[in-house]
Amino acid sequence: MRERDQSVKDGKDGRRLQQFIPPEGVPVTLAIASLGSRVGAQILDIIFTSLVIVICVFAVILTGGLPENASAILIILLGFLLRTPYYVLSELIWNGRTLGKRITGIRVINVDGRRLTPHQVTARNLMKEVEIFTPTALLFSIGSQSSWEDALTVLWLLAVVIVPLANRRRQRIGDMIAGTLVVDNPRSVLLSDLALAASAKTSSQAAFEFQPDHLDIYGKYELQTLEDVLRDTTKNSNHEEIVKIVRTITRRIRYEDPVKPGQELVFLNEFYRAQREHLESLKLFGTLRENKYHEHTKTEAKKLV
Repeated sequence: MRERDQSVKDGKDGRRLQQFIPPEGVPVTLAIASLGSRVGAQILDIIFTSLVIVICVFAVILTGGLPENASAILIILLGFLLRTPYYVLSELIWNGRTLGKRITGIRVINVDGRRLTPHQVTARNLMKEVEIFTPTALLFSIGSQSSWEDALTVLWLLAVVIVPLANRRRQRIGDMIAGTLVVDNPRSVLLSDLALAASAKTSSQAAFEFQPDHLDIYGKYELQTLEDVLRDTTKNSNHEEIVKIVRTITRRIRYEDPVKPGQELVFLNEFYRAQREHLESLKLFGTLRENKYHEHTKTEAKKLV
């Protein structure tokens, strides 16, 4: 995705919106995640990771391999060794989502709309240790700090809380450093009536044939974006946006057959129908493709395992 307009606007429902222009040329507007949903996701993730840490500590203590007075040190060590990889790997595998984010319906994206990179995911989650976890652990470690050190720690935590409240994008310090943004996860709902209409409309016209390698590029999110375009009855085949979308899709999927002038909407309708059937057939075999980054995300995640 390439950036064109990154100004944050207020939606009618009070949510903050940010618009990106993907390569397909169709504006995509994403709602910036609320602080409540982000805090809720963080609490859930802390619960999940804490359960794993507690289970590991109890297992070590019960086996007698560790003195009881060393359990606190083990908890702190496991907290770092398990917590950070959990956030990094889950956001890579699930395209910017942890278990908590999946439940609350939010995700992390690149602030300029491009693909979220492993470096960004690692940077933002390492900063979370500096911003939240380490200062909190120091604050609640009785006798580990003097009173003025405790005061400085409290001021730091207050600054961490104020930063997302003070900027329009609700970015914490780690997001600013990594160049990331947390948004509501767009729900890709494909409506059946459009698929039926597209099939009926194009059945009497010259068909465009699509091979499996043509349909392996895009995912459900891009298909929903195309669906929104096809529902706009004000645009005909010669419309500049329609022509641009066709040109982009044919180039990306390496479609060699020419699309003659006036057949752009026929092409898009048939591509929509074929792509939808392809994704639904994959779903029957347990394969879900949320968007066009599905293969890249899996590959990058495997590199870090």
